[in-house]
Amino acid sequence: MVLVIVTLVAAGCTRTPAPVAKSSPAPTPSPLVWADCKGGFQCATVEVPLDYAHPAAGTIGIAISRKPATDPSRRIGSVLTNPGGPGASGIQFLRGEAGAMSALNARFDLIGFDPRGIGQSAPVRCLDGPQEDNFNALDSVFDDPAEKQAGIAADKAYAAGCMQRSPQVLPFVDTVSAARDMDEIRAALGDNKLTYLGFSYGTFLGENYAHLFPTHIRALALDGVVDPTLSPNDFLYAQLVAFEQNLQAFLNDCKARRTASPPCTYAQAGDPGTKLMTLMQRLDTTPLPVGNRSLTRSLAIIGVLTPLYDQSTWPYLDQALTLADRNNGSLLLRFSDLYLGRNSDGTYDNQTDANSAVNCIDRPVPIEVAAYDALGPKFASASALFGPAFQYSNLVCAYWPVKPTGTVGPITADGAPPILLVGGTGDPATPYAWAQSVNQQLAGSVLLTREGNGHVSYDKSSCAKAAINAYLIDLTLPAAGTVCR
Repeated sequence: MVLVIVTLVAAGCTRTPAPVAKSSPAPTPSPLVWADCKGGFQCATVEVPLDYAHPAAGTIGIAISRKPATDPSRRIGSVLTNPGGPGASGIQFLRGEAGAMSALNARFDLIGFDPRGIGQSAPVRCLDGPQEDNFNALDSVFDDPAEKQAGIAADKAYAAGCMQRSPQVLPFVDTVSAARDMDEIRAALGDNKLTYLGFSYGTFLGENYAHLFPTHIRALALDGVVDPTLSPNDFLYAQLVAFEQNLQAFLNDCKARRTASPPCTYAQAGDPGTKLMTLMQRLDTTPLPVGNRSLTRSLAIIGVLTPLYDQSTWPYLDQALTLADRNNGSLLLRFSDLYLGRNSDGTYDNQTDANSAVNCIDRPVPIEVAAYDALGPKFASASALFGPAFQYSNLVCAYWPVKPTGTVGPITADGAPPILLVGGTGDPATPYAWAQSVNQQLAGSVLLTREGNGHVSYDKSSCAKAAINAYLIDLTLPAAGTVCR
């Protein structure tokens, strides 16, 4: 099994755009037909070309949702949102997070959408539930030749399954096409200019939109910024370094709170870092039974990774590790299921399948296994836990049945208004250096810095949220160099 790092707001790999012309004919939108979908939300579908190079060859439906502005007399327009991934459902995200966007919702219709290949928008599928269970449980740390061959065979079968189950849409789930869909959505909503709030991989979507349609932008806020200049394995290495930093921050905090009230219980009987590595070694040979399932080392690593996205969930990681220390792997397995999109009935949403599909088409990877073998010492040195587990994560793309269309390189948005970039100094999934890099690439952009751990800033800092809201509502940018502490 290969561990795919998904950059999600709720819980990473992303790719870069192919060179494209910046001018594009304005979409001719069809009237949207809104239906009530409960909870104050309305739903509709925007028809877009499957293949923008051959727009007459057929369309797919992009599912969107709307929470109308709560102060209609002061309504500015719509704000399009994307939570990341690639693979996260923007419709599900908005349903869960609209309440935290009440200031924006007063002045805007909040719009969520499932990008092509994701959720309700022609979703990519690769495996059924039992197959995905087996794939995810396979050891991602190749300790011997047999495990390595099993991992390679699983990657090949996974890639073949994606083509078998999703042959029509698989060649067209690239981020450039998804960014073009965003302009179709903008036009269908009746907005002359796009107002957009993108998180994590959603920043990469925003970067591509700015490159394609710089004159169609009203305001673009990108939180948890993705750097398009990194090769896939350099991208992965930066993430594992950042996740290791967050892991060490958790372990140090746990040791410091050994006798606090409430205490970090995992540190009360030995060094938590030593205990964590001992647990993983034990799971490698003897997975923990959890009902009719098992917590394997790979699933446990994902279970540790998931709470590192948000420091507020560290107490639950303490609880999960304490339970595992007592031979109860249920909470670590639950975290793993959350990350992988596994439902209680054994089915999966399609976020992991879509993540692979988008990543593999967006940027080319080395196709020789030796290139991944060579990563071992560097990755293990950066993180004894995550390094060996991440080492072969991109290998599945070497067997992908669709050739990549994206390239690695800087992105520009000449002619766009100032874009707001937000980076957290301790962000594990989109390291702060990425925001700094994109700040240099996008002329006129402004970088807002949040000091602290955890992925993205809008939900972790009232200062960052206020600055983002002010920009999206009033077009007021923070001063260059502003830091939210």
